[in-house]
Amino acid sequence: MIEVVQIEKAYRKFQAVRGISFEVRPGEVYGLLGPNGAGKTTTLRMLATLLKPTAGSARVAGFDVARQSLEARRNLGIVNGGMKVYDKLTGYEVLDFFGSFYDLWGAKLKERIGWAAELLHIEQAVLNKQVKDMSTGMQQKIVIARAILHQPQVLLLDEATAGLDVFARRALLDFVKQYASLGKTLVYSTHVMSEAEEVCNRVGFIHQGSLVYEGPLQEALELGSGNLERAFIRRLKEAA
Repeated sequence: MIEVVQIEKAYRKFQAVRGISFEVRPGEVYGLLGPNGAGKTTTLRMLATLLKPTAGSARVAGFDVARQSLEARRNLGIVNGGMKVYDKLTGYEVLDFFGSFYDLWGAKLKERIGWAAELLHIEQAVLNKQVKDMSTGMQQKIVIARAILHQPQVLLLDEATAGLDVFARRALLDFVKQYASLGKTLVYSTHVMSEAEEVCNRVGFIHQGSLVYEGPLQEALELGSGNLERAFIRRLKEAA
């Protein structure tokens, strides 16, 4: 579960995130939606313990991201668009290497790699390829597998489909829904509203660092006459 209470992030005089609050429950995909530069990535970096909040608080899987950062990290995974892995290693070698960070070894590590590969539809022949010989979509699957080897309760996805072709994008969206069905907690950050319409249960609209709307997906769609993009623009006009 994720709990965010009036979280803020300031860089000297620039306020990147302004008093955002929201919750995400197990089995739920929460869409953090807004244009580039709205504050989505800064918010996720605070949840991932990569940035310390200037004010407010956030808890990931019950752990405070500022005071219990190590425990929070053990319970989360993160996938960014454009994330890279070592291209001269095979897919299996990448996962073997990162598995050690989660204290996964031997038979347990092999089992987890098999679990992730099955979930993401990665064939053994692909795992044996060097990353540089994989398609962009398959490289992204390796990135995701790396992020979920420890079966984190919380998964943060930040513009995770950036640069992917239609097939790779479809595979990622299917994975998001499947991972949520395991009772996991997901935040799906994107400026592509059509993706959120497909995978999210609830959405929050972020603009210039502020959360200007939050509600169930269906409610947001009604606000925009069946379209999230229209709902976002309408809410901004109402808030102006």
